[in-house]
Amino acid sequence: MTAIEKIFGQTRGLKSAQERQLLELYRRTQPISVFCTLEFAERLGAITADIEEGISVYLNRRGQVVRVAVGTPHQTQIPAHELPRQGAERLCGLRCLSTQLTAHSPSQADLTALALQRLDALVTLEVSLAGKRRQSAAPTGFIGQVHIANLVPEPDVRWVVTAPLRLPQLTDQDFEEFLNGLEAEFREGWAARTVDTGRERVVLVGVFPPDLPMDELKLELEELEQLITSAGGEVLKTFSQRRERPHPRTYIGEGKVLEVALSVQELGANLVVVGEDLSASQSRNLEQSTGVRVVDRTELILDIFARRAHSHEGKMQVELAQLEYLLPRLAGRGQALSRLGGGIGTRGPGETKLETDRRAIRQRISHLQRQVTQLQHHRDRMRQRRQHHDVPVFALVGYTNAGKSTLLNALTGADTFVADQLFATLDATTRRLEFHRNLKVLVTDTVGFVHDLPPQLVDAFRATLEEITQADMLLHVVDLANPSWPAHIEAVEKILSEMPVACGPQMLIFNKVDRAAPAEQELARQAHPKAVFISAQNGLGLDILRWKLKQYSHEYGPYGPDEEVES
Repeated sequence: MTAIEKIFGQTRGLKSAQERQLLELYRRTQPISVFCTLEFAERLGAITADIEEGISVYLNRRGQVVRVAVGTPHQTQIPAHELPRQGAERLCGLRCLSTQLTAHSPSQADLTALALQRLDALVTLEVSLAGKRRQSAAPTGFIGQVHIANLVPEPDVRWVVTAPLRLPQLTDQDFEEFLNGLEAEFREGWAARTVDTGRERVVLVGVFPPDLPMDELKLELEELEQLITSAGGEVLKTFSQRRERPHPRTYIGEGKVLEVALSVQELGANLVVVGEDLSASQSRNLEQSTGVRVVDRTELILDIFARRAHSHEGKMQVELAQLEYLLPRLAGRGQALSRLGGGIGTRGPGETKLETDRRAIRQRISHLQRQVTQLQHHRDRMRQRRQHHDVPVFALVGYTNAGKSTLLNALTGADTFVADQLFATLDATTRRLEFHRNLKVLVTDTVGFVHDLPPQLVDAFRATLEEITQADMLLHVVDLANPSWPAHIEAVEKILSEMPVACGPQMLIFNKVDRAAPAEQELARQAHPKAVFISAQNGLGLDILRWKLKQYSHEYGPYGPDEEVES
């Protein structure tokens, strides 16, 4: 961390002579063997007495002053992205010497700043204004008690503060020896509780309206955790917050940001996931406060789609959705970076990196949109061929992880990838189902839905989703074992109603009945008496489903007498 000779913090009202005294601190060096020399401590006390404000001075491990600020450690803490070192297994490499005019140990806010920055130590000097110099009316800045605070590897303790010390005792302990022993404890503790799984270590933050029932809140958090697991992450800790409206700067409020930041430091997390969509500024502010990358719900789902896309069509549509998501956030870094305006101060040497990136993304989006349009035309020609041959098409739709791919495999003998996770399959798959010699139908497995499906995905996957609007019948698969199945039905119906073309008739299919409680089954039968109840994995109820599909296929077009539906 390179020192910038500047006075940070609350500098309003400082006189020129006082500013010179503060800036002169940058030229003083401390030996590594002591927390602080007596002479330097007394100098800090004299300056504090002169300006009658506490000051905070940050030193690196070479004893060089890298930051001088007016205010408490809490008020003057260094942003996470400016710290020289980060990581739960080690300290940041800076110590803070802080003066205060009140006689008490470090405040909770200052200790929180110690933890957030992972400082090597926080030395608090109590300064008295009572004394006078012999030939001057100025206060002496006498140093009274001294407190030393440092972090400890135990999460339940976080930090320890020494009993009050006298100033001469500040040089009794070897700082280098103390620091080496402390970091060794952190490395041992980190190795004991950490196993490298190659997965993202995630702190999850869920934000919900105040009137949401607790059982629904828990189900929402479980779904977010499943999304993180599907994206290859591991949830270390979960925070939930109820808010009437999001905080304009950080979405979750300053208090919750401190809690999340502390947990990130203690648990060694490298990612924060917020279960709502964030603006570009909210995401940046959270990243600066926590020191790790922040991802919102839409970006999380896009990441899962990117992992699941294997075909050229799927990869192309996912890339389009990601670029459409990224473009406004790239532009949100500030119009002040632009040099292509037409007013005073905007003419300059040419394009900035931001403008170059923005133009490249727009060109790529235009290219991908043309490809998606071509894909739409191709699929439309294929549908016209099927319609020419009077081949009925059934489209499997439903909430993600409802068992659509398992049902496709059970009906048609396909080998589609199946896993008990959200968005396990992404690419649309069509297979033929034969009832007998002259009666064949097509069954298409489509991408799973989720509530509040990101609009970028709906736009990018319009070629795939058109398979739903052009199908002769929708087979709406519902996971009956999930307590949220009524909400899942509502979410799917909402997405279908927003399709540009009206969808055909639907058949409601309740899957996983072997895992559902009898009470849930009875509730579903009463609410949807015409639905079909099956277990695609165990084959339960598939005969009834095939009979119904065969009956509809027979009604679809004229077949010979030997193709009559068997009762």
